[in-house]
Order: sequence, then structure tokens, then C-alpha cells
Amino acid sequence: MRRRMTITLGAAVLALAMAAPAVADPWHPGSDRATLTGFASLPAQTFVPGSEPSGAQLGTAPVNGVTPPFAAQPVQGFSGIVRRHDGTFDVLSDNGYGAKANSADFLLRVHRIKPDFRRGEVKVLGGFGLSDPDGHVTWPLVRADRMLTGADFDVESIVRTLDGTYWIGDEFGPFLLHFSPSGKLLEAPVPLPGVKAPENPSLGGEQPNLGRSKGFEGMARSVDGRALYPLLEGTVSGDPAGTLRMHEFDLRRHAYTGKRWTYRLDSPDNAIGDMIAVDRHRFLVIERDNLQGEEARTKRIYLVDTRGQELRKTLVADLLDLADPRGLGGSGETFRFPFQTIEDVVILDDWTLGVLDDNNFPFSSGRTPGRPDDNEFITVRLPRPLLANPRVYL
Repeated sequence: MRRRMTITLGAAVLALAMAAPAVADPWHPGSDRATLTGFASLPAQTFVPGSEPSGAQLGTAPVNGVTPPFAAQPVQGFSGIVRRHDGTFDVLSDNGYGAKANSADFLLRVHRIKPDFRRGEVKVLGGFGLSDPDGHVTWPLVRADRMLTGADFDVESIVRTLDGTYWIGDEFGPFLLHFSPSGKLLEAPVPLPGVKAPENPSLGGEQPNLGRSKGFEGMARSVDGRALYPLLEGTVSGDPAGTLRMHEFDLRRHAYTGKRWTYRLDSPDNAIGDMIAVDRHRFLVIERDNLQGEEARTKRIYLVDTRGQELRKTLVADLLDLADPRGLGGSGETFRFPFQTIEDVVILDDWTLGVLDDNNFPFSSGRTPGRPDDNEFITVRLPRPLLANPRVYL
């Protein structure tokens, strides 16, 4: 009789990671189209139950048929995502309404969501606000209760580390922000040496060398959990146009290592939206133009490789040209994800990605002109397997 052996999922994954042989990268230019395999959406006008009024600095003129201010806080577009292991996801709301000057009454928040692709719905199950009760931020905050707002930080990327805490990338500093599992800031914001945006509170009389809100749009955690890889959205002054810096941050020392790579945009007018690690050397990066709807031309996911000073890029999914043989998107056999900002990518399995938009509520209307975009959650099957390190799923 054969003996049956059981081991924990985590141990199995780590064992596979250690034993997996090196495999040639199957990706190459000219790969087949990616395919839409799931579609769900959260209505644009979804609000946090029992929350405070919001949007007072937007004026009172209708925007895409919606009139501010709002009686409650919107569950606004998502700028970062973390996969949990129960079919739910943590998603990070953007800084509010697009600028420091109009987002003082938007409370920064992480939402727990669950997509139901059979019903085509996204459910909001709860979440937590971000705060600094212990006074780690040394400059003045908007609120006396030290709940953080979109006028304090422009949060754009999020990862969960192996100890259960969260690191969030900010664009105003740019800063790295370290939070507890309940959203409490655990240490002082970590600045990026030598780089300051116009909103940086320590700028003083210095000249900023990064564009407004062009800080850490994307950030990945290394598969071994020892490092972060934040990626700027904008070009640092003096760097070649259309190049972005990616840095390495040591999570054991809580310090930058000095290692740096360059991501080259397809066009200097483009921006990145998110990134996630595939293995030790490879990452997925969303690159997009600033257009929406029928005018949109670039909404792509690239596989990039760090084995070289400049990241090598290979297209894995064109989000404006997804095969849709089952008609899941309701627009024929080709599905377009034509949003101005697409800021969330997560690896679901070796063939499948989850992708979400940031709807910039109430401003963006890429799906239907004159109507605020919903928060859409799609799943995309790739034409080739990623051959990802199994520790991606821990």
C-alpha cells in the first residue's frame, strides 16, 4: 500500500520554487492574441456605507451626468491590487479627484472586493482607512484626527509583504509608506534619494526634478519577499525623454540598495500603470497612453526583464485587441479595455491575469461618452504561459 503524504500549500510552493529547473522563455514578438475570459464591474456610483461627504472642491457643475459634491465617499477608481487567498482582493483607491488641491475631503482607503464573473458583478466586502495616529508624518496633515486624505498623499501602488503589512507607493514625494494590516502608518515616509516632485513637503526653495504626481505609479514585491521594486511614472530631469527609473528597496534594512534600471516608454507621452513580479528577473508592466474610448491607441501589458541596465520589453497582451469568442464583453469577438488609466494587474495563474481600471470618478468616460466609467475587473488568458516562480502566489 502506498503511503499518502500531505504537506502545506506554502511548503509545496516553496519546494516547487527550489526544484523548478530553468526553462527557456517562450515569449517572443508576434505572439498570438490574448483572450478575455472573465468580465465583472462595479458601478461608478458606489459609495462607502456610512462615510463622510466628499467632493466639495469639485464645484457643483455636472460631470459626465453626475453632480458633485457627494453625500458619501465614492469607492473610487483602483490604483493598486493585492491578491488574497480566498477569492478576494485588496484594492487601493486613488488619491481622490486627481489633484492635491481638490482631494482634501477624500479619505485614503483600501477596499476588500470579490469579483463574481458568473454574474458579472464586483462586490465590496469592506476595507480600512489609512491613518497616522502615531505622528510619523512630521509635516501638517489635513485632518486633526490624522486620517490620511488625497491632499496628504497620492497613493498609486500597493504590495503586501510576507509579515502581512502593506507598502504603498506615493507620487507626491515620492515616498514609500509602510502600513499595518489595519492601515496604521508604522514608520516615517521613506523618500527617494535625489528625487523630488513639486508636492514634496521638504522641497523648500529647491527646484523639483520630477513632474507633478509622477512618483511611484507601479511597485512590485520580489518573489522571495526581500525587496520592493518601485517604478516612477515620470522622467527625472536630465534623463532621456520617455525613460523611467526603477529602484530596488531592501525590506530587511528599509533602505534603497542603489540598484537602478531604466524602463523606456513606447512614446514619451505614455505612462505606466502598474507592475508585478513574475520571477527574480521578470516583471509585468502596464503601459498606456492618456487617451480613452475610440481615441485610445496604447493599453498594453509588457513582460520586462532586468538582466540588463535597460529593461527588455515583450508584449504579452494588447488590451485594445483581446479575443472574445464567447462575447463576454458584449461587443462582438474583439474586446477593448479603452480606459484612460489602467492601473491594476495581478497574476491569477500561469496563463491568466486580472486587470482593473482606475475610473477617475467622475471624470473618465472611456466606455460610454458622457457617462462616468465603472470599475471593471477582467481576466485575460495569455497565449503563452508565464512560467512564473511559484512563490508569486504566496
